Amino acid sequence: MAELEGLQAGGASSESGDGIDLTILVPVYNEAGNILALIAETEAAFGEGRSAPFRYEILLVDDGSDAATQAELDSALAQCARVRVLRHSRRCGKSRALVSGFAQARGAWVQTLDGDLQNDPKDAADLWKRLHAPMPPETLGIVAGVRKRRNDGIVKFISSRTANRLRRWLLSDPALDTGCGFKLLRTDAARSLPYFDGMHRFLPALVNRAGYELMQVPVEDRPRGAGVSKYGFFGRAIAGLFDLFGVLWLQRRSSRISSVALVSERKRGVQP
Repeated sequence: MAELEGLQAGGASSESGDGIDLTILVPVYNEAGNILALIAETEAAFGEGRSAPFRYEILLVDDGSDAATQAELDSALAQCARVRVLRHSRRCGKSRALVSGFAQARGAWVQTLDGDLQNDPKDAADLWKRLHAPMPPETLGIVAGVRKRRNDGIVKFISSRTANRLRRWLLSDPALDTGCGFKLLRTDAARSLPYFDGMHRFLPALVNRAGYELMQVPVEDRPRGAGVSKYGFFGRAIAGLFDLFGVLWLQRRSSRISSVALVSERKRGVQP
């Protein structure tokens, strides 16, 4: 289980958790040079201060980063009132960082973005406006991004394409690009998902297993900002294969409920 340090919040905010519409959740590990730029882009896309058309927060989950990243997170806290930071005392992985963020999110929806600037906050802002004109259907649980162009090397591109095809075939999963970090989820649905390391690669299938529907939208995939990629090839491929069969087992061991109705005790002759 992740070792968590205290949640820190921007000092100038008077907002409580009530009434926040959206949590923008960003897991970060050694992303110095990207964090302040991502926050600036996010506020430019969604609106700054009281001019924002709805209430949102930016929740950054520090997965045991280096001192430079921690210093930039501290600067973000000082500069932006809507920023909150959750810190793991040691590195626990992207899936655990997301789950920690789901648990602390105050919004009814959670928008995940990667901390390397490859996801464009403008895509998230455009999606939010489209989805809430007027309101998303209650059956919708997740909106998954599909990258228009990939900024991956040839080895990563081929391995990702192969893994996607195998996953879609085995799980009957319609998600086209589950490796994309851009996802919008209902917070209640996100919190109900079973946790395991690597679950972030299977979020659409897991949300669908919980009884929700999937929507997919094209998004930009930009070159990484500062820093280097944190993911290797062989270790991730082997772990992903084991996880794939684990999710297949979960699917086959679950039952969907079409509806749940509470039968009044009065009908059973019990007086209230």
